[in-house]
Amino acid sequence: MERVVPTLLTDLYQFTMAYSYWKGGRQREPAEFELFFREPPFRGGFSLFFGLHECLLFLRSFCFSKEDIEYLESVLPSSVEKAFFDYLRTVDASEVTLSSVPEGSVVFAKVPLLKVRGPLLVVQLLETTLLCLVNYASLVATNAARFRQAAGPDKKLLELGLRRAQGPNGGLSASKYSYMGGFDYTSNVLAGKLCGIPVAGTVAHSYVTSFSSLEEVRPRTLRHVNGKDPAVDLVSLAKAWLARVCSLLQVPMNQVNCGELAAFISYGIAFPHNFLVLVDTYSVMRSGIPNFCTVALMLQELGYQALGIRLDSGNLAKQSVEIRCIFRSCAAHFGIPWFQNLSIAVSNNISEQSLLELMVQENEINVIGVGTNLVTCLTQPSLGCVYKLVQVKCCPRMKMSEDPEKMTLPGSKRVYRVYDSAGHSLLDLMALEEESPLQAGQEVEFLVLGRSEMEKVTAGAVEVLHRVYFRDGQICEHLPTIAEIRNHVQTSLSKLSPVHRRLHEPQPYKVAVTEKLHLLINSLQMNNHLQRPRAHSPSCGNTLRPPVTLGPV
Repeated sequence: MERVVPTLLTDLYQFTMAYSYWKGGRQREPAEFELFFREPPFRGGFSLFFGLHECLLFLRSFCFSKEDIEYLESVLPSSVEKAFFDYLRTVDASEVTLSSVPEGSVVFAKVPLLKVRGPLLVVQLLETTLLCLVNYASLVATNAARFRQAAGPDKKLLELGLRRAQGPNGGLSASKYSYMGGFDYTSNVLAGKLCGIPVAGTVAHSYVTSFSSLEEVRPRTLRHVNGKDPAVDLVSLAKAWLARVCSLLQVPMNQVNCGELAAFISYGIAFPHNFLVLVDTYSVMRSGIPNFCTVALMLQELGYQALGIRLDSGNLAKQSVEIRCIFRSCAAHFGIPWFQNLSIAVSNNISEQSLLELMVQENEINVIGVGTNLVTCLTQPSLGCVYKLVQVKCCPRMKMSEDPEKMTLPGSKRVYRVYDSAGHSLLDLMALEEESPLQAGQEVEFLVLGRSEMEKVTAGAVEVLHRVYFRDGQICEHLPTIAEIRNHVQTSLSKLSPVHRRLHEPQPYKVAVTEKLHLLINSLQMNNHLQRPRAHSPSCGNTLRPPVTLGPV
């Protein structure tokens, strides 16, 4: 799904800053930004990183068209010099270098996901778009991974949130990143076409309620699967099978809804190899299941094998157990072994919490459909990624703040993931690039963010997190397929200790800085403190207040 993002998909204040850089002759100063998030989503311990592929496509196509320039001229203040727009016509990403964590990796708060280097004006202009491409992709993939963890490895997960997604682009992104995050199927046909994701779906209640009697079944006949035997009248055959099923299940025939039976027969004629229907339009046990078994057994007589049923209401766990018992009874009574293994799919506004509750109950569920709570990320609408300047002209830059959580980590950094002897990730360590590379077996001193005392650890295996993916205007690293990224997600999660991976109240993962980076932070903080004006000026007696700024912090 290669969608090129328009260059003007950004905030206006990026251009006002760009003009000021240009006006001051600073447009080509070498600069570096980092993209990261401050808190793990969903009150968990980790996130997954996604959106890299689309970021790279955006960089590769980054430039301003004639129409873009004309529009900018119309919206920027009239004081902006025409020469600035002439300069924008020459701007592209050919001098930008982007380093990134591999897509689909487990990532943690404060650790840079992307490192973007290049001319100050250009890398500033990239901010909003890169954040847009990473924020939702990472959030929904993380949400999907949490649903996968809650469901366990054996249940199949179906994403069916398109109708509830935030517009068509949000729907496509949700399907794509949910699949890579751990889902098995999508109901989104376009996502299936563009991304190669397996698609799945069946009938809705409206289809079932559109039938009211067996007279509405047209056509009425179906040939045996061998294609040789004469066509059979399925309405007559269904009546005979319904009597046998109702007798076995001890359900009065007059309680079975004939319109529902007609709908199932018609659907079975249309899809004899793929018969899977919704059974809760009327009464699950008094109508839906008897009607389903009737049509499934009728199709079996003609050589076809049904797939199963879907439930969309009621006590899903309890009903699945009762339905499985019925399938087993039919399998034994009618001598059809495969009938006991028919698929039971469920939906019904499933959330992470309701899924966890469902999984601790006895159940016979095979497939779980999740929509609204997956694609809207209802419990946390944004990952909150930020894009902050860390270096200009080889000089570290640091954002100070009254809120310590909003302070940034200065300087161009190398990030290591350190593993313990069991192969689990132990901590992410940020070091200045000028420091000697960290080696396995080396003792390293570090300070965990948020703590005040240095700690030591002997590194087991060591992984350098970032790779250069974009340089000289070209993508310079192999980009894995969607299937490869999906596998990488599970591999990356498996390296996370269970205490860090658990969904609720996980043990905080250590994100740390080296002693040298810690000293740089302290030095910049001290310099900032010394350069601050005194709170009360003897000349005027007024309290100095920080300036009010416009635009995101």
